[in-house]
Amino acid sequence: MIRLSIRRKIMGIAVALIVLMAVTAMLSMVTVMQVSDHLEELTQSYVPAYGNLARANIRSAERALALRRMIIEKIRPPSGDSQFAALRSAFDAKGAEFDREVRAAQAVIRALIEKRGTSGDATALVRLDSRLDGAINESRRHLNDEIERLLRVLDAGDAKAIDDGLVRVDALRDELNQKLDAIRADMLALLRTEAELTTRKEHQVLLIAAALTVLATILGLVFSILVSAGVTRPVRRLLEGARAVEAGRLDEPVAVTSQDEIGHLTTAFNRMIEQLRLKERIRETFGKYIDPRVVEGLIDRPALAAEGQRRVMTVLFCDVKGFTSTSERMTPQGLVKVMNRYFSTMSAPIRHHQGVIDKYIGDAIMAYWGPPFADDAEQARLASLAALDMLALVPQLRAELPELLGVRTLPNTFDIRIGIATGEVLVGSIGSEVMMNYTVMGDAVNLASRLEGANKVYGCRILVSEATVAGAASAVEVREIDRIVTWGQSQPQAVFQIMGRKGELTAVQTILRDRFAEGLAAYRAQRWDEARRAFEAALAAVPDDGPSMTFIKRIDSLIAAPPGEGWDGSWHLEQK
Repeated sequence: MIRLSIRRKIMGIAVALIVLMAVTAMLSMVTVMQVSDHLEELTQSYVPAYGNLARANIRSAERALALRRMIIEKIRPPSGDSQFAALRSAFDAKGAEFDREVRAAQAVIRALIEKRGTSGDATALVRLDSRLDGAINESRRHLNDEIERLLRVLDAGDAKAIDDGLVRVDALRDELNQKLDAIRADMLALLRTEAELTTRKEHQVLLIAAALTVLATILGLVFSILVSAGVTRPVRRLLEGARAVEAGRLDEPVAVTSQDEIGHLTTAFNRMIEQLRLKERIRETFGKYIDPRVVEGLIDRPALAAEGQRRVMTVLFCDVKGFTSTSERMTPQGLVKVMNRYFSTMSAPIRHHQGVIDKYIGDAIMAYWGPPFADDAEQARLASLAALDMLALVPQLRAELPELLGVRTLPNTFDIRIGIATGEVLVGSIGSEVMMNYTVMGDAVNLASRLEGANKVYGCRILVSEATVAGAASAVEVREIDRIVTWGQSQPQAVFQIMGRKGELTAVQTILRDRFAEGLAAYRAQRWDEARRAFEAALAAVPDDGPSMTFIKRIDSLIAAPPGEGWDGSWHLEQK
């Protein structure tokens, strides 16, 4: 039975912290709402009122400018009544705009007075409203009266009277602007006072939140120390055990010293170590016989492996050229050394390119690519690149094998042949009740095996199917070799030779491919002389080219016994 002491302590810490956080949130919310109200007043009332007063000053200056333009237009000969009327209309419009701005400022100030009630700020706002009323009702009225007198004098054309009137108008306008400036300055002072108040409230929010956070931290530390006193030691042992598992040491169980949750966790951890130890032993044992990825799939999804699936996969067969006759002259110990070194060397490119080695058959290697071990779109490319890497390792292996056997040179030239085919296969565990093998079966497997053998006929090292070429076209350079009918099939299939990686062909290889393609086209059209000349041109570029020599011999035999009607240019391997 699990004791709940740890749970209760943790829940106590959580509840205390939740309460403190709730109190902090409530106080912060109240203060934030107050700050929000102040900010709303600043943005919706004080700032707009200040802006209205500032715009009123601007409209007053614009009105004065319009008045001067009227005077200039009136006294400038010849004077136009239509132009003067337009200026008078602009003058009146600026006056109306001035009035609107002042009334808007008054409306905002009076709304603030109603909201504030009898507070100290409300008294200051009342004084501002009274001063604004006085400025408008007295100074503004006197200014308008003086402007009217000036306009009447302007019609009379008395220059001295116009100058005197203009001086009086400027004096009254300056007086009005000074009053508005003073009111605006007081409004700005109130705005700054409100901003300072908002800042102080923000500081209060921060202080309250900081104080409660410190209090919660102290309480959390106290409770944590109390809880950790009985928890730290077994947790540390669990941590050391986890580090040991991470380092690969699965033989060190963790001692169980308590009956609480940690004790049960330790017991479960020890059971996990036992299971990991068992799985590791299985992987170590079977990983030497089966690809580790296949082992993991059989362990994790045994039902799926037993049922089998049909998938498009790429299959590779690799065999040693002339190894049977060579191995007959080797001692058993030497043969084992050579085979182990050969399989180790040739298996490395397959594994490097995500391939799965299915089995070793004598001196042959069978491997495959496809989901879930390799991406479906990449399988043909990976298999082709693996084949090229395997060929590249042949010189190194030739140099090592004599040393392994304790001889100067091998009796025969050591080389390999590879066949690759892509197609639908059956994937799954095949076998009897007492022994199973996770493998692939189908026409693609048979075709890959036949293509490996077809290398003997054409003197090639890598032959691949048309489907493989389609999937690997972006990675390798190929040339079509022939259309063949393999044993058990009735339809011819195009086969290709991989010549190298994409873009890495030499000039000689390019000439060889072009001349051979010309010869193959002429051969299929039964233009024997033209085909022979093309194949001989290919041999001139590469004298030991096996496919060219094969076709020249075949042309000689076909000339002697021409094919019958319906011949499609394909070759039946069983004929050889």
